[in-house]
Amino acid sequence: MKQLTKACLIIFLSIGVISSCSSLAPFKVAILQGNIIEDEDVEQLVKGLSKDQVQYLLGTPLLNSPIHQNRWDYFYSVKVGETIVGEKKLSLSFDLNQKLDTWMLEEITLNDN
Repeated sequence: MKQLTKACLIIFLSIGVISSCSSLAPFKVAILQGNIIEDEDVEQLVKGLSKDQVQYLLGTPLLNSPIHQNRWDYFYSVKVGETIVGEKKLSLSFDLNQKLDTWMLEEITLNDN
């Protein structure tokens, strides 16, 4: 009888431990995608830079369409699990002399409260 009580106690404790472990969430790694766009790099952009100078500052553009040869697009995204934590989109336009004309930076940041 004592053996049966011990076996039942071990089984119930094992079931309790296993069921409590299943409620723990796994660790989710942050996934970085695209070109890292730093504010310091964007601040260095000035009208009249050549495409080579812009590429030296920001790296190779993510989108360089043959249809829109005077436009470069950079994209950066941080995702944890299925949740997007933040995004940055930078669009650059060049004039007919292949010099930087305008740029626009869009930032989307989600705050966890």
